[in-house]
Amino acid sequence: MLKTYLLIMTTACMLLSGCSSRNTPAPVTSLSTGKSSSSQKIHIENNRYRVQKGDTLFAIAFSANKDVRTIAQINGIKPPYVIYPGQVIHIDRPQNKNKRRKKYTVKRNKSSSNKQKNNKIAKKELDQPKQREYVQKHSSKNDNASKALFSNKVRWHWPAVGKVTKHFSSKENGYKGLQIANVEGAPVKAAADGIVVYAGNALRGYGNLIILKHNDDYLSAYAHNSKLQVTEQQKVKVGQKIAEMGSTDASKTALRFEIRFRGQAVNPVKYLPSK
Repeated sequence: MLKTYLLIMTTACMLLSGCSSRNTPAPVTSLSTGKSSSSQKIHIENNRYRVQKGDTLFAIAFSANKDVRTIAQINGIKPPYVIYPGQVIHIDRPQNKNKRRKKYTVKRNKSSSNKQKNNKIAKKELDQPKQREYVQKHSSKNDNASKALFSNKVRWHWPAVGKVTKHFSSKENGYKGLQIANVEGAPVKAAADGIVVYAGNALRGYGNLIILKHNDDYLSAYAHNSKLQVTEQQKVKVGQKIAEMGSTDASKTALRFEIRFRGQAVNPVKYLPSK
């Protein structure tokens, strides 16, 4: 009897010591987990946000209208952007108020200032050919950059069938997407190939939301769904069903579809094929 009691106590001590050996908190989401289930909505105050269970850095950046790479750089977070409950995320770089530029005044006599003006005019005349050469080289670099950007563009398709009942607005508080109305349960499809970087309901005003990453520049968002049929870190193909249309956090059954370019909402009509 005594041996059995000692054995039980030894086993219990080993289990307790094993549980207390973790030095770092568990991440919010594992790369292989399913959809997020955050208990609170994402609410950013004073350019800071404290991470809740179920959050992803992509969702926080989306809520702040920022490029996820910018926020990751500010906070020293490297890919694949794993974050932890309780971690404070800074949305903008803290400003250093102690730095003040000192102004110096230099007195110059008229003769020296006139000499300097003449020297500047002569220097400009000599530097003009070099300036033209620099502009030509720079314009060719810009042409190459625009070609590279064009080659990285995503081929977009309509994410759902239905009537467009709201259009994109460039106003500050305008609607930043397309509202496509249909019946409850209508299929919502991926507008392009990508990977699911968020699937949950922590963003205020979006209901059950899916965010897809298509490349380093483009994201797409699908809001107010009744059911989500993909999980985070899942790869999807264009036209693949990812959700069912609904009215979560909305007054009518419709899909809110957004395209983000480097964190900023852009007009989806400029990217989608004409009907």
